[in-house]
Amino acid sequence: MSPSPTEPEPLRAGEQFWRESNQMRVLNTDLAKQHGATKIGARLWRLRPGQASTQHRHLGEEELYVLLEGSGRIRVGEHVHTLGPMDTLVVAPELVRQIFNDTDADAVWLVAGAPPEFANTLEMSAETIATMYPQGMRALPPELGGGEFVPPAAG
Repeated sequence: MSPSPTEPEPLRAGEQFWRESNQMRVLNTDLAKQHGATKIGARLWRLRPGQASTQHRHLGEEELYVLLEGSGRIRVGEHVHTLGPMDTLVVAPELVRQIFNDTDADAVWLVAGAPPEFANTLEMSAETIATMYPQGMRALPPELGGGEFVPPAAG
C-alpha cells in the first residue's frame, strides 16, 4: 500500500520567496519548489521595463507561458508574440524562447513546465550550456538593443 498524500497547504502571496535571477536580474519566485512539487516546474516572473529573461531552450521540458499582468512579449525562434492579460502560449522544449518587456510598466508571467528540468549551470557541461543557451546566458533581444546584458554595478 502506497503512503497517502499529505493535505496541501496554500502558499500565501506574502509568504512567497522572491529573488533576482542570477543572469538577468529578473525578480522571480519558484512556486513549485516552495510547494515541494516534483513533477512540474512553476515560477512567477516580474519583468520591469527594459528587462528580459534568459534566452534559452530545454532538453525535455515543455513550457506554458501565461501573462498575468501588463503587456507581454515573447520571442520564439524569430517570431515575436504579443500577449495580453490571461493570454497563453505553449512552447516545445527544443524551441529557443525569451520573454521581454519593452513597455513602460511591469509585466508578470506565470511559467509552468513539465517534466521539470532542475538546471544548475554550475553542474552543466559546456556542451549542454551551448545547447540550452545558444546565444549565451545574457543575450538581450533586438527589441531591447541586442547584445549582452551587463548587470548594474553594486552600490
